[in-house]
Amino acid sequence: MPFEVGDVVEGTVLNITDFGAFIQLPEGKTGLVHISEVANTYVKNIREHLKEHDKVKVKVLSMDDNGRISLSIKKALPKNNGEKGPRDFVWQSNRNYNANSSFEERLLKFLKDSDERQQQLRKNFDSKRRNTGYRKSNGY
Repeated sequence: MPFEVGDVVEGTVLNITDFGAFIQLPEGKTGLVHISEVANTYVKNIREHLKEHDKVKVKVLSMDDNGRISLSIKKALPKNNGEKGPRDFVWQSNRNYNANSSFEERLLKFLKDSDERQQQLRKNFDSKRRNTGYRKSNGY
């Protein structure tokens, strides 16, 4: 059965390079997992995560007209593995807002907090700017 972009399939690690790993897929096809697609954390040495002949689940990211197949191990992992994605990040200041208050009340509080932060930043910037400028010397 041929696979398509978005499918999760099992493959075998054939070869490991500094930039990624070549994976043997069903039907004898070969794809590449780039080093950035191996794990959800920074990977400096791919050999710490994979070894030749390992069985891995990969997600098919793309297939081009030349037969090259781009794969991802980290996108084939289950969604809820305890790590936070970019949309799961909560700004620390948002914890101060009451969830039961109306949208307008929360918006007003946000605007007030934002204005206070902007004023503080301007104050700090201006004081640094005044203290670090070049000074005219007498006679030169």
